[in-house]
Amino acid sequence: MATPEQDRAAAHAAASGESAALAIDAGTISARLDRLPATRSIWKLVVLLSLGFFFELYDLLYSGYVAPGLVRSGLLTATTHGLFGTTGVASFIAALFAGLFVGTIACGFLADRFGRRAIFTWSLLWYTVANVIMAFQETALGLNVWRFIAGVGIGVELVTIGTYIAELVPRQIRGRAFACEQAVGFTAVPIVAFLAYLLVPHAFFGLDGWRWVVLIGAHGALFVWWIRRALPESPRWLAQQGRLDEANRVMTALEARVQAEYGRPLPPPEPVVAMPERGRFRDMWVPPYRSRTLMMVIFNVFQTVGFYGFANWVPTLLIKQGITITTSLLYSSIIALAAPLGPVIGLAIADRFERKSVIVVTAGAIMVCGLWFSQVSNALLLVGLGVCLTLASNIMSYSYHAYQTELFPTSIRARAVGFVYSWSRFSAIFTAFLIAAALRQFGSTGVFVLIAGAMLIVMAAIGLMGPRTKGRALEAISR
Repeated sequence: MATPEQDRAAAHAAASGESAALAIDAGTISARLDRLPATRSIWKLVVLLSLGFFFELYDLLYSGYVAPGLVRSGLLTATTHGLFGTTGVASFIAALFAGLFVGTIACGFLADRFGRRAIFTWSLLWYTVANVIMAFQETALGLNVWRFIAGVGIGVELVTIGTYIAELVPRQIRGRAFACEQAVGFTAVPIVAFLAYLLVPHAFFGLDGWRWVVLIGAHGALFVWWIRRALPESPRWLAQQGRLDEANRVMTALEARVQAEYGRPLPPPEPVVAMPERGRFRDMWVPPYRSRTLMMVIFNVFQTVGFYGFANWVPTLLIKQGITITTSLLYSSIIALAAPLGPVIGLAIADRFERKSVIVVTAGAIMVCGLWFSQVSNALLLVGLGVCLTLASNIMSYSYHAYQTELFPTSIRARAVGFVYSWSRFSAIFTAFLIAAALRQFGSTGVFVLIAGAMLIVMAAIGLMGPRTKGRALEAISR
């Protein structure tokens, strides 16, 4: 009877033999990846990437939850007299999104040039250091400057992570992989909300509670940076760069692990799809990518209004409805518990329904639930509708993160996703100020009328212009 070591050696030999029998080019690397069964090793890669996404979202979404503490400490004001005042909560949120815009549009190409793994790892360290420095600032200017710097690193990371997942997993689980990433990532929302509830109203060891919320997230990210050293480089990217021997080594090692876990020979690769050469920025503006680029630019501009218009303003919106600071943070914590449930639902539906259809339906749900939320004051209804808004927003989030990575070829995937995604960051800069102005002039109703209009545009853009991607190879979608 063979030992486990002998079994692994045999699997490795089989995979190596098979690999050697295949002509090594970018197309065969992708075909070999797409035929892999979804074993423990594949899901381990997804989970490792998802842990990084957890801290990205922690950092991205704590703004709204620490805002009452920043106002209470006197560093910021809830609103400002001018639309673009630099001492209000809106400026703090806008500084983050300005950094995200720079990180996604100006630095998105870095992952295409230097690799998914390197950029993915170092961007995390970038925004970790920036957050530690920000936690000790004593002026609104200092807060905003270091929030901007952190945002640059987060922007680079957000672009890279979607590209990385899309290229590492076989096509039959691509939707579920994104749903898993989002489910793990969005557990950060109830955690940061609960930490804010516990810490923000108080001071510990001479530091305001909001500073502890920031520091806890920054130090956790260092742990994730350490464990992510086990991640391989994307074999699709390596092959696209002409580094075929490296791509083959990564694939051979992955095939060996998967086959050992699978317990039988791997399925044969499907016919190879021709791969384009290295891409350039202008490649986004030729058919069929031009219409896809325009569609996702429109989508990203307006989805931001719905997602962040609620997620970053939950405590403030509740306070505007007559809820106290402490109670609003408690209600926000309960609402935040729903954040990871949206992607968990996604795990069940991800590869069963077209992603464009899911985006349209959830945008409609955000519109209806938001308008209803603005008209009620009952605690149970407020929390219930807040939960529905959060579920719809986060189901839409996993769907479009997967969708936009599927629409472009490997040669330009990171820079294309970076470009279209950057428009959501650009939009979010002004969304923060628009939400603040609507809240000041028209209350919660004005905020949700703004959100409803944005969701109508999202539904039209994706519903009318979006191609179908369910169950199709990345290379087939790109033709």
